[in-house]
Amino acid sequence: MSVTAMPQPGTAPSLVATLLPIMGVVFVAFLVIGIAMPILPLHVHDGLGLGTFVVGLVAGSQFAASLVSRPWAGNFSDSRGAKRGVVAGLLAAAASGILYLASLGFTEAPLTSVAVLLLGRGLLGGAESFIITAAVSWGLALVDAGRTGKVIAWVGVAMFAAFAIGAPVGAALYVNYGFAAIAVATAAAPLIPLLLVARLPAVAPMDQVRFSFVKVIGAVWVPGLGSALGSVGFGAVTTFVALLFASRGWPNGWLAYTAYAVAFIMARIFFSHVADALGGAKVALVCAVIEAVGQTLIWLAVRPELALAGAALTGFGFSLVYPGFGVEAVRRVPAQSRGLAMGAYTAFLDLAQGFASPVLGLVATGARLNVVFLASALIVVCAAIVAAWLLAHPPTPDAASQ
Repeated sequence: MSVTAMPQPGTAPSLVATLLPIMGVVFVAFLVIGIAMPILPLHVHDGLGLGTFVVGLVAGSQFAASLVSRPWAGNFSDSRGAKRGVVAGLLAAAASGILYLASLGFTEAPLTSVAVLLLGRGLLGGAESFIITAAVSWGLALVDAGRTGKVIAWVGVAMFAAFAIGAPVGAALYVNYGFAAIAVATAAAPLIPLLLVARLPAVAPMDQVRFSFVKVIGAVWVPGLGSALGSVGFGAVTTFVALLFASRGWPNGWLAYTAYAVAFIMARIFFSHVADALGGAKVALVCAVIEAVGQTLIWLAVRPELALAGAALTGFGFSLVYPGFGVEAVRRVPAQSRGLAMGAYTAFLDLAQGFASPVLGLVATGARLNVVFLASALIVVCAAIVAAWLLAHPPTPDAASQ
């Protein structure tokens, strides 16, 4: 495996050119998540005849598995190298598709089918953890520390471009070929980027003493909490907006995923620099308010156009909430622990999704489906409160070296 040293500031090519191969890997890897995103709720609810709580459980299981695997993924990337972390994640993602396919052999016993599906979702969660943690760590090692927010933002562009394209592709596959096509695509697509990864130079892991995971958690838990609260709007859209469209008799529910992802990508393209320039907490505060407004619009929507506008505002807001809080997290740890820091930081998002999706499913069971989005709007407002606290309590200059 070839190894390259981190380029010195000012001598590296443009940021996008540097990150483009890594973004390509992330795009293909997350395409498998995107194609299933609007389909899994329909497959579990309509295909297997199970309730909204199980829908939330299936959706949240991926994030719960990601949460458990984050420390391992971060340590693996820091000690063994980010390239190896990406390869391990891609292989696990392909294996998850095989479990998706296996679950179809038990459709006459819905609970058994869901149990196998949950195993596949769990494995995909671990795969996602390795891929995104290692990819961001890889990108951060290739650029200077002053562009942390841009790295997080641009890797996220690749992720959500995959979501935007994957949603209509998944809908078309499901309508024409059923859930089996989703399973086959999930198994096959992650194998393609392995050819690209094999040609990329690795970045040598740093040999200095690293923070323990407990110490990293202590350093990043406040921005991590903000990111977790802000991610609930994302979870509400990805898990329940297709069901909302179906319950209202509105066509093309997948458009909400695309509206969300397109707005997310546009925000990242045009505003990826603002967290580095203005400060992560300030950006997270403003964008959490925008996200909450989007969730409120979906709650109040009486026409699909309003729901689509709400999904777009949610995507625009959360687009910069995540790197905003991420900049605050990375500022609190030394460079040699960046992979573990991103793993710990993202673990808070996983924790939120693992718990929030089933809880929102219970809300949907006891009330009208649109009330889910009111509940998520109130939670996202709490993310703005966390951002305000960070704005008032910046880290000390030597915080990352202690």
